[in-house]
Amino acid sequence: MGDALYGLIEAGGTKFVLGIARGKDDIIATTRLPTLNPTDTLGAVVEWFSLQVQIHGPLTAIGIGSFGPLELDPASPDWGHITRTPKQGWANTDLVGPLRRAFNCPVAIDTDVNGAALAEYRWGAAQGQRVAVYLTIGTGIGGGVMVDGKLLHGLSHPEMGHMRLPRHPLDTNFEGICPYHGDCLEGVASGPAIKARWGKSLSELPADHPAHDIIAWYLAQIVSTLQAIFEPGRIIFGGGVMGTPGMIDRVKTCATSLGKDYYVGAPADIITLPALGDQAGLLGALALAENLAG
Repeated sequence: MGDALYGLIEAGGTKFVLGIARGKDDIIATTRLPTLNPTDTLGAVVEWFSLQVQIHGPLTAIGIGSFGPLELDPASPDWGHITRTPKQGWANTDLVGPLRRAFNCPVAIDTDVNGAALAEYRWGAAQGQRVAVYLTIGTGIGGGVMVDGKLLHGLSHPEMGHMRLPRHPLDTNFEGICPYHGDCLEGVASGPAIKARWGKSLSELPADHPAHDIIAWYLAQIVSTLQAIFEPGRIIFGGGVMGTPGMIDRVKTCATSLGKDYYVGAPADIITLPALGDQAGLLGALALAENLAG
């Protein structure tokens, strides 16, 4: 990539993580900004990158991995916009336009989970896999899919957090918190959904609290669904909920029970945490920017 300089944005519902990099092993500077309203947040993003440009030189390209939903059709006049998000005040926000105008460089955008999937395929736990899925289980739930080296898109991007699933027998009275679907996966297993019915995050609850097995059961249901559709070589679980001690092992155990040895991939072999850790999102933005720059 020579002397290329990339701007990196991991745009989340609670924070924006920004970076300047020349490559995976040459991340020059990073910072975190709270996600406020669009005007203030994007103004702060442009201000930080402007300072970096003064120090390091012009940007070759900017990569954005963002919460969504997003308009990703390049032919659409709303390309690069956040669309019908439940994040208050952010619906119909143009993420790409302010950056293009400020820095006069190409901008690549995809979902944060698609970006993380691409990064894990290029540098992390999904290397060498024909099919890999990245799931984030946190403030929201989303998923990205790599198939033969390419990110999966249809009419839009995947919306795995809104898959419908059976209800756990001990969790049938909770209506779910998704404003669109109630008790979809995000509505019952995201961080806010956990707090809505148990008052604490999963990691704050006692290890023997039934919430641990209930959430692991929901996540294992999604593993079995993804195996039935894709037979992926890796299913990578990121996000704050997966930081709960023992959660990844609970999911593996439960997915093994649900799958009943039918699928080719054993859950113990294909389920893993991100090899890139909490850098998967920012490195996803880098991978998107590098792809754009060629």
